[in-house]
Amino acid sequence: MAMKKPYLLVAVLGLVVAGGGAWWFQNKPTSAPTEVVAGSAPSNAPTSTAGAAAGTGAGAGAGAGAGAGGPAKPTAVEVAQVDKAKLVDETQSVGSLRSFQGIVLRPEVGGRVSQILFKDGQRVKKGQTLVQFDDQLPVAQLMQAKAELSIAQANHTRNQELVSQNFISKRSLDESDAALQVALAKLSLAQATLQRLKVVAPFDGVAGLRQINVGDYLKDGADMVNIEDIDAVLLDFRLSENFQARIKPGQKAQVSFDALPGKKFTAVVQAIDPLIDANGRSVGVRGCIDNRQQQLRPGMFARVSAVFGERIDALVIPEEAIVPQGGRTFVVKVSQGANKDEIVSERVTVKIGLRQPGKVEILEGLSFGDTVVVAGQQRLQKDGTLLRIVEPAKAQGPGGNKPGEAGAGKAGDKPSDKATDKAGNGNKPKGKDGANNAAAGDNPCLRGLNATR
Repeated sequence: MAMKKPYLLVAVLGLVVAGGGAWWFQNKPTSAPTEVVAGSAPSNAPTSTAGAAAGTGAGAGAGAGAGAGGPAKPTAVEVAQVDKAKLVDETQSVGSLRSFQGIVLRPEVGGRVSQILFKDGQRVKKGQTLVQFDDQLPVAQLMQAKAELSIAQANHTRNQELVSQNFISKRSLDESDAALQVALAKLSLAQATLQRLKVVAPFDGVAGLRQINVGDYLKDGADMVNIEDIDAVLLDFRLSENFQARIKPGQKAQVSFDALPGKKFTAVVQAIDPLIDANGRSVGVRGCIDNRQQQLRPGMFARVSAVFGERIDALVIPEEAIVPQGGRTFVVKVSQGANKDEIVSERVTVKIGLRQPGKVEILEGLSFGDTVVVAGQQRLQKDGTLLRIVEPAKAQGPGGNKPGEAGAGKAGDKPSDKATDKAGNGNKPKGKDGANNAAAGDNPCLRGLNATR
């Protein structure tokens, strides 16, 4: 047992020495190429070792070697030019339509319906009789009042003659005059009662669907039919309280309807509610739309674009060019380098205005025709970086301009204007299919509620 202990100790020492040798052998090639790269390679260095050293040096310090041993490689970027476009300062909202004037006819007195003098959906005129109630009793009362008035007038005339001849006292004349006034009042009462049995249209409009039939006995206040004046329709919508100081009577709003796809209408703001809703922090706005072509109906859902102003030659760039940093906004502008054929990057602080899908208005910092980087800004960490313009990766459309081509299109063309004109074609009436109402005569939105037509 004692003799086995030296053999065990020798075996352990042998394993330790073998492990140390293996570790040294594995790390020896790594240290050798480092010395070769740092110094000059010996003439008798193995070919494989020199190749490994060259590969390792190239992989570890490519950027440093390019900066120290030769010119920097330009950074590939995509660019676009600062263009001019027509921008509309607007905000979106939703609203609903209501009649310019609209009521539900109800009788003032109870009675039985004897005549219905209109048809459902018929246009009616102001003062036209629509419903007649049974008036036999009021007509008899009216005849009685006329007879009493005739007697009172005769008595009063006779008393006037007798007083002038001093046959009766002045008191008798006063009594006959009072009787005459009572008779006149009874006649007026009978006429008013009879008139209330005849329901007339209070204004020009369109009759709705009647709720009554001949022979129905109606109590006072019962619904009979609705009358709607829809030559003009009112548009009610709400805006955030932020816009309450910007919206003014007379401003225009573009309106579209899901029920009439592709058609645009123009509403003129008539009034702004002086009260701001405390729940939604919004202000009510009422506009008016000329509807003489009868395309719109009260109750329709409307999508409203309230227009606060427009700029014809606004400077715009693609929204991809904007680089927000902290509280400021930058773009990377393409500038001329030191050499004639070189272009370099330049960070420029800009002030942005309106935002629209795909583009941003530039108020300060750029000029028309400047070129800005729209892709690759993350690789431009400092000004003066050499640039190389490349085309976007998306495919070129058939017959179209090359992607990424700055200011694509003919000189002087304004893509945004073309898009606006194309979209605005729907605003021009074309016969019966015109989007806007183009009826002859005065705009019904301009008339008052009591105006006669």
